[in-house]
Amino acid sequence: MSVNGKKVLHMDRNSYYGGDSASITPLEDFYKRFNIPGTPPESMGKGRDWNVDLVPKFLMANGQLVKMLLFTEVTRYLDFKVIEGSFVYKGGKIYKVPSTETEALASSLMGLFEKRRFRKFLVYVANFDVNDPKTLEGVDPHKTTMRDVYKKFDLGQDVIDFTGHALALYRTDDYLDQPCLESINRIKLYSESLARYGKSPYLYPLYGLGELPQGFARLSAIYGGTYMLNKPIEEIVMENGKVVGVKSEGEVARCKQLICDPSYVSDRVTKAGQVIRVICIMSHPIKNTSDANSCQIIIPQNQVNRKSDIYVCMISYAHNVAAQGKYIAIVSTTVETNDPEKEIKPALDLLEPVEQKFVSISDQFVPTDLGTESQIFISRAYDATTHFETTCDDIKDIYKRMMGTEFDFEEMKRKKSDIFGDTEQ
Repeated sequence: MSVNGKKVLHMDRNSYYGGDSASITPLEDFYKRFNIPGTPPESMGKGRDWNVDLVPKFLMANGQLVKMLLFTEVTRYLDFKVIEGSFVYKGGKIYKVPSTETEALASSLMGLFEKRRFRKFLVYVANFDVNDPKTLEGVDPHKTTMRDVYKKFDLGQDVIDFTGHALALYRTDDYLDQPCLESINRIKLYSESLARYGKSPYLYPLYGLGELPQGFARLSAIYGGTYMLNKPIEEIVMENGKVVGVKSEGEVARCKQLICDPSYVSDRVTKAGQVIRVICIMSHPIKNTSDANSCQIIIPQNQVNRKSDIYVCMISYAHNVAAQGKYIAIVSTTVETNDPEKEIKPALDLLEPVEQKFVSISDQFVPTDLGTESQIFISRAYDATTHFETTCDDIKDIYKRMMGTEFDFEEMKRKKSDIFGDTEQ
């Protein structure tokens, strides 16, 4: 919005950047936040060495958020590391998600004939081009379901499970009966992201995810945006059903449009479920991951008789988010029963022994007011996925509702070169 020439005032009632997706430091504050009595034990090292994410997410190397960061050059303020491996859970064990044809052929996830069929399927997906009928081999991208595409390549249930959940990153199996185009594009995104770095398709910022909102805040400041932390919000001021300002500490900041998360407008959102997240501090890498400093594990719902997948994201001292020799694993899933902690047991079993656990259960709020009349634009709560693709869709949706036009990456680039001169220099 700042790059687009709007006057932006950003108020946050918290003392840190990022709201629900902040990285909390020092560790003492993190203990307080989860009401854990006393101070962290000495074995946890220096409190300042910790930056603990509240929401576990990685960035897809070729995904939308990386594009946004590159186009806006917020990358200047951030350093990324590649996540070392992506794993999938099958029959109580974890296996590396094959990231190349060679790995697919060597993987113990599939039998020999299954591997050949899977390889054919991957080649098909890589060549798939909506504008070239020859590459479609009789599949109609807008009508043929993904279930039928799997059938066409004669892929078995286990392979379908890990393709849909560990490559296309769907949280449930609803996608099977929808047109195949989106699924094929998701598998393509995974392979292209992988091709950039080789170990896994995911990136993670040093010092934690809280660095992302700070990077965008700096960009906004270059274009005249103002940021206020520790700023309580007393009232959203309305006139004739339309937002005209925000009251804080007795003063009103007037505005034409307002963007906020659901926590500021409880009367304009509705609850659409819950997500449980368990943050675990350990002194060891996860077993059977070749001692990776960072990894993701996906437990497909079919493997544990659930409707939604369970995710594990692990990072460590190698990312400047924990004290030397410490690892942080965050388990998350969509809540399905009255005993959410029991639901994630299969994931916690993979992490043993755990030194300290922090459990949070958050309501998933979605806006009931799209902002057309009120000019209040509300984001959705963070979902259980472990990457930012769904969040980016939400950002683009808010942009479209506010501006009436689609968010255009190229447009961002052009506007920036107006100010900074030619990009080639």
